[in-house]
Amino acid sequence: MEGKVALITGGSDGIGFATSQVLLERGATVAICARRKEKLDEAEKALSGLGTFEAHQLDVSDEAAYTALIDDIVARHGRIDMLVNNAMSVHYAPITHLTMDHWRKDFAVNADAVFTGTRAAMKAMMKQGSGSIVNIASTNGIKAAPYMSSYSASKAALIQFTAVAAMEGAPANVRVNTVIPGMILTAATDDYLEKAGEQGQKTVAAIPMQRGARPREVANAIAFMLSDEASYITGAALPVDGGKAVQLYLP
Repeated sequence: MEGKVALITGGSDGIGFATSQVLLERGATVAICARRKEKLDEAEKALSGLGTFEAHQLDVSDEAAYTALIDDIVARHGRIDMLVNNAMSVHYAPITHLTMDHWRKDFAVNADAVFTGTRAAMKAMMKQGSGSIVNIASTNGIKAAPYMSSYSASKAALIQFTAVAAMEGAPANVRVNTVIPGMILTAATDDYLEKAGEQGQKTVAAIPMQRGARPREVANAIAFMLSDEASYITGAALPVDGGKAVQLYLP
């Protein structure tokens, strides 16, 4: 990945932070963006010594700002080779208690922003004749779970959008793939387990590998899909979920 330029949204913690580490270690120039300045500052302190790195405070649901960031990266570096749409929003509530604001927020980050970033990056990548985009979904986008309707529906939209983008990008050597994490040991997962109570414990027990994944395990899969090692893979949806996607039913 020497000489390649990457942008990772939601890059200040969890999967995004781990992916930033992996790409920096492999020689890429890495830009990250995130909403919370304190988390961004922590990430910058931890990552800046690993290679060429930059951090930007940004809400990806701001279409103009997100588009401008990608355009700025292309203008300054002359290209963008890799994009990881990792930023996410989740609201945990029964449908009867979920508000339209909750629904729209999850779609704004998990679907609309993925469209915004993919569109802007694809324009640059098509001009340069190459590029790789990985959009981060969730097993909730392919399997149903109670109280996660807005999150699940928005991640399902992301998966199908990615497949269409892959078809459009393929003739220009622009690959677009989805990575589908299962339960990952992040702050968002901790929040879910706390709110879900007994249901959360059952969720862990139902994973064939009987555990959640470390963010680095997902980051390695993302890095592979971004890399030239995956040069003939596009339109794929890769589960990284301890076997959950292929499980017939809950035990």
